[in-house]
Amino acid sequence: MPTPEERLAEVGLTVPDVAAPVAAYVPSMVSGDHVFTSGQLPLRSGELMATGKVGAEVSPEEAFACAQQCALNVIAAVKAQVGDLSRVRRVVKVVGFVASSPDFTGQPAVVNGASELFATAFGDAGVHARSAVGVAVLPLDAPVEVEAIVEVAPA
Repeated sequence: MPTPEERLAEVGLTVPDVAAPVAAYVPSMVSGDHVFTSGQLPLRSGELMATGKVGAEVSPEEAFACAQQCALNVIAAVKAQVGDLSRVRRVVKVVGFVASSPDFTGQPAVVNGASELFATAFGDAGVHARSAVGVAVLPLDAPVEVEAIVEVAPA
């Protein structure tokens, strides 16, 4: 059975280094058998992939790719806590925030970028409960932010 990293490699993706926090928090925290991640922005090599509101400056397709990068950053934050992504039992809950123009209502389709990536990486264990929320603005003017709760097996 392929590892999560091998599944991601099959689609040309790799788990990045953990994104540095932009304020006073940690990227993830373990409590019991769960990892709680902070909201992850679409940072790639330390730079935002896009800025602005989805439905205005950012297209839904660009936002989908941003949500995918957010999910990769969530996975990196989980890996930093547990070491081996094969310990992931289940992605339990995902919350996606989409900075949206007032008339944009496609938040669920944007957050699918993250949801589909979790399913790619973890198979059935990546299928999760989810909220997709439209907001006025996100940190650094990011178009998307994603956080997750992940259940892991003991070391």
